Amino acid sequence: MRIALAQLDPVIGDLDANVDAILAAVAEAHAASADVLLCAELAVCGYPPRDLLLREGFVEACERAVHRIAIESGDCCTIVGAPRRLESGGLANSAFVCRDGAVQAVADKQLLPGYDVFDEDRYFRPGQRACECRLDGVHLGVLLCEDAWQARDIGGDPDRYPVNPVADLAAAGVELLLVPSASPFVVGKHARHASELVRLASRHELSVAVVNQRGANDDLIFNGEAFVVDAQGRTRFARGEFDSRRSTIDVIDLDDAAEVEVAELVDDEARSRALVESVDGYVRKTGHSEIVIGLSGGIDSALAATIAAAAIGGERVTGVLMPSRFSSQGSLDDARSLAANLGLGDVLELPIGALHDEVLRSLGDQDATGVTDQNIQARLRGLLLMAIANERGALVVATGNKSELGVGYSTLYGDMNGALAVLGDIYKTDAYSMAEWINANPESIGLASPPIPVESITKPPSAELAEDQLDEDSLPPYEVLDDVLRRLVDDERSVAEVITDVDHEPAIVHRIARMLDLAQFKREQAAVIPKTTPRAFGRGRPWPIVSRDGSRIQEQAARPSPDPSL
Repeated sequence: MRIALAQLDPVIGDLDANVDAILAAVAEAHAASADVLLCAELAVCGYPPRDLLLREGFVEACERAVHRIAIESGDCCTIVGAPRRLESGGLANSAFVCRDGAVQAVADKQLLPGYDVFDEDRYFRPGQRACECRLDGVHLGVLLCEDAWQARDIGGDPDRYPVNPVADLAAAGVELLLVPSASPFVVGKHARHASELVRLASRHELSVAVVNQRGANDDLIFNGEAFVVDAQGRTRFARGEFDSRRSTIDVIDLDDAAEVEVAELVDDEARSRALVESVDGYVRKTGHSEIVIGLSGGIDSALAATIAAAAIGGERVTGVLMPSRFSSQGSLDDARSLAANLGLGDVLELPIGALHDEVLRSLGDQDATGVTDQNIQARLRGLLLMAIANERGALVVATGNKSELGVGYSTLYGDMNGALAVLGDIYKTDAYSMAEWINANPESIGLASPPIPVESITKPPSAELAEDQLDEDSLPPYEVLDDVLRRLVDDERSVAEVITDVDHEPAIVHRIARMLDLAQFKREQAAVIPKTTPRAFGRGRPWPIVSRDGSRIQEQAARPSPDPSL
């Protein structure tokens, strides 16, 4: 059995282009004498299509596209994903088994996720039975993504889903399980998937082939991973996440392929490649070609600019320095060095001192000191970035990190301005680690030499919005802040559990928890945040703005409230 696995990067809703890419894979599969071509989940329309599914005629157009693919399938059994309208009403998330010019069978996804970033239960009805068919004497089964990843044998939750599709197909005697997938990237998931498939295949004594979507759509990143595991639990093929080869298909002879080791990226490389994929996809798929980014000389803007340059080329990135009287000479030098190292296409220096003074004069007797004055500076910079981007038809990339967004250490309509908050799911401590890793391994993201000035990594972090300002004047040390936020956000631990689990002062944990809740109104207005952790800010964490959680407001009377207007 020769299995072809298609590496596809669909544009959501661009049916013609997506079908053309699938047909190119079909042609390559034929040329390679493949018996089966496996495409990703919802490959025809791209994942996730969201409310496009509700647009009149969209699902019918997807179904017509499937039949176009079926006509071209020939004797290569082509598994392609698309939505379909059920005769009983409603929609199904389906995989179509195409061969000899027709659709031979259809698999409807049975386990519809409705947690984290997923809302499939909003659109689809669950499939009622597993799909099985025969190909040249081989008993095949087809399941979609969650149907396999939530199998009870590998830790699936029986309380969430009442059925176990993998076990059902195994009991029916299926020999080869084909799984189209669209599983969003999270650091560490690739290795977990590899081990889960080995356990699944061994437990049920069947071979498994999986292919994931590639590329980025909105806040979700897809790593393009693919696996083939035989019935003895031996991995016969593994395409690594964000594989740089970008081949259209990989072909594996299940009977002859040797066992392989699954390559794993270290966390910093995985995050870096994922964010490069995210920026590339966001810029390209929205029809843009240039990025504008503010350069402060600090770690966040340095890392964000590096990711942007790696994604679309430094020549298409404009860096903007906007110094004030509080900007240090060292920071200006670091920003200029970064721009030179990345080969940015344009570097502008626009001091904001005169603008700042004019705004203060215009306010007259209104008090504009302290945080208000700091916010004015940030908003002036945001204004300049947006003006430049408007004029050039470019996108602004925001540079704030998850730690800052977590506690509101950011300015609405200032440094939060932008189309994409590229570091919005990267904690500050991870930003430092990524910067060091990229400098040590620039070629891994397509750069020729270390881009980030050492001083941007080693100097104490500062917004430089006031005299002698440091981040730790307003925040706990980032090692403490990030540790608490990871537990509260990523792990969804309660304040009481965090206090029990860590050595930090309870008052610090309470303070961080309160700042986290108060900053939700800002996060609701943040730019798109690419997901890299199990719990990213955005639609995967739909927290109420107007709320009062009694477990998080203890000791308020004893402490001044954090200023939510930063």
